[in-house]
Amino acid sequence: MTGIIVHEWLEKRGGAEGVVDAMRESFPDAGLVALWNDAPEKYRDVRESWLAHTPLRRHKALSLPLQPMTWRHVLPRSHVDWVLVSSHLFAHHVDVRNRSGERVPKYVYAHTPARYIWAPELDERGQAFPARAASALLKPLDRNRAQEAVAIAANSRFVRERVHHAWGREATVIYPPVRVDEIRRVADWRTKLNGEELCALESLPQEFVLGASRFVPYKRLDWVIRVGAAFDVPVVIAGDGPEEPHLRTMAAEARVPVQFVLRPSTPMLYALYQAALAFVFPAIEDFGIMPVEAQAAGTPVVTTSVGGATESHVEGLTGVSAVRDDEHALVSALEKAILLRDEAAMRAEACHFSSGAFQRSLKRWMKDAL
Repeated sequence: MTGIIVHEWLEKRGGAEGVVDAMRESFPDAGLVALWNDAPEKYRDVRESWLAHTPLRRHKALSLPLQPMTWRHVLPRSHVDWVLVSSHLFAHHVDVRNRSGERVPKYVYAHTPARYIWAPELDERGQAFPARAASALLKPLDRNRAQEAVAIAANSRFVRERVHHAWGREATVIYPPVRVDEIRRVADWRTKLNGEELCALESLPQEFVLGASRFVPYKRLDWVIRVGAAFDVPVVIAGDGPEEPHLRTMAAEARVPVQFVLRPSTPMLYALYQAALAFVFPAIEDFGIMPVEAQAAGTPVVTTSVGGATESHVEGLTGVSAVRDDEHALVSALEKAILLRDEAAMRAEACHFSSGAFQRSLKRWMKDAL
């Protein structure tokens, strides 16, 4: 049986792209379709939409109103037997038909229903007036198109509940793939660093808590600095993004040292996990891949008590959750997490989220649904 894998748009790296990569490993003969491809050196032979040939590919927000209709016409009639969609916006609107005009079975892996319209409180981009106005029209359309799927999978129980609320559909939880096998294969990631990276790592405090992600507001890296300062332990922030000036201002005013590692390589990020006392992850995420990576490196995690990240650790064994926006609770959680030293348990827990586990669950889900 032949099929097509569909994704919103393709970037060089990201959790959603990790899902697409594992899907392609599961079905190596499947075609790949996206609105546009920003990583042509990684993804070849991708069928793109007309948006790929316009300036809108660089302005996702401006292209949003055109995406639902674009997905209906991105593919001609073909001889495929199924379509597997990786959706976090409107990719599940895709309409694939065979030569006879019959709709091809569509399986939707939902990272989340579009946050812009269904959960604007979790994404500030959905709080702007144009987005709020568009959501009134897009919600019924989005719900209607979700009914076309033969089956829906969600990347966490947290998202499964959102799928039920937004689309009125039940979903099977299949956790996304994390590179835990790659992380676990190297006992000491310092040995994989180049000279400049090793020097940068050794210049950091001997003990620190780590926060890492894109520097955007909803990742809430400011809380990593606040919690580190309240606990009186140095902080390291890794990543990059538009919030860097704000975070540096906070760092300058903090009563503990705060250092930045900008755009770390993959080995550097893994080395930072291993060196940290704990990985603090205050964002409300649909799943949260980085806490799993930290555990695979043998490092305990601190998360808020809301979101998919609560599902990726064992409370009191590999991590600790705390009430969101409660500094005292987060500091208490950090204190408890630092005392968790069972690295074997952390690495073992992370194995439940391997690429192999994802691929087995994905194939079983599609087979059972059919």
